[in-house]
Amino acid sequence: MNIKRSGSEPSAKGPADYFTGTVRIDSPFQGSTPARVGGATVTFEPGARTAWHTHPLGQILLVISGLGRVQREGGSIEEIRPGDMVRFEPGEKHWHGASPTTAVTHVAIAESLDGKVVDWMEHVTDEQYQA
Repeated sequence: MNIKRSGSEPSAKGPADYFTGTVRIDSPFQGSTPARVGGATVTFEPGARTAWHTHPLGQILLVISGLGRVQREGGSIEEIRPGDMVRFEPGEKHWHGASPTTAVTHVAIAESLDGKVVDWMEHVTDEQYQA
């Protein structure tokens, strides 16, 4: 058994190339080969969000606190709350983040395909976020 203690690693800042606003990434994990699963706990301050992106094998978000937003390409923005589970299908273009006034924290889980977990795209504009 291996226990990774909360707070045993410093928080990482979400890079500006992939995120808008203040984003904190904690306790990233990656399975050992042959496992392909990995993830992290991600906190978005109010107004913060990811850029548009896809995952080759999809992604699951488990919301643990706050109020957030998700949007699939071509769909409307949906609110997410603690206890919600969001699944994005393989290759589905999407973004996720906090509401304009409230932070959100979720656990993000995805599998790698040939060593790739995510394909990052353009930033979500303020107009898209406020729609």
